[in-house]
Amino acid sequence: MPVRVHTEIDSPMGPLTLVAEDGALVGLYMTEQRHLPAYETFGPRSEESFEEPFGAVTAQLGEYFAGTRTTFDLPLELNGTPFQQTVWKALLDIPYGETVSYGELAALIGRPTASRAVGLANGKNPISIIVPCHRVVGSTGDLTGYGGGIERKRGLLAHERGLQVLAI
Repeated sequence: MPVRVHTEIDSPMGPLTLVAEDGALVGLYMTEQRHLPAYETFGPRSEESFEEPFGAVTAQLGEYFAGTRTTFDLPLELNGTPFQQTVWKALLDIPYGETVSYGELAALIGRPTASRAVGLANGKNPISIIVPCHRVVGSTGDLTGYGGGIERKRGLLAHERGLQVLAI
C-alpha cells in the first residue's frame, strides 16, 4: 500500500504544500488553488522537511526562484487518466521562459482538435511549477486560466523571462 506524506514550505508564491508517495513527488499545491484535492488525501504531515523527496524539491525550488535553475531533476509520479498524463508529460518539454498555446500543446501530443480537453487536463496538473502548466497560454498569447491564479501565472512567466523578482 503506497504511503503518502506531506509538508509545507514557504516560497515567493506563498506557502506550498508538497505531497510525496513512496519517495516520489505526487503533488505541489498553492494556497487557494483550484482543483485542490481533499486535505485528507495528502497523508500525515512530515515534520522532516529534509525527508526525500522534500529536501531535493525544496532545494531545487529555491534555486528556481533564485533564477539559477531552469529545469528540475526530481522523482515525479503523475497520477491521472492516461490522457492527463500525456498532457502533463508534454508540459515538461516546454522550455523555460517560453510558452505554447493550448492548441499547440494539443498538436504536440497528436490530438490537434483536443485543445479544450488539453486545457482541462492542464488545469488539473497536480505538480504545479515543476510541471510547468503556467507556460500554456491562449491562442492569442493571453494569460488564460491558472489553478494558482492569473497573478501567480503572470509572476512565474515574468520571472522566467528575467523581468521580475517573484513576490506574490
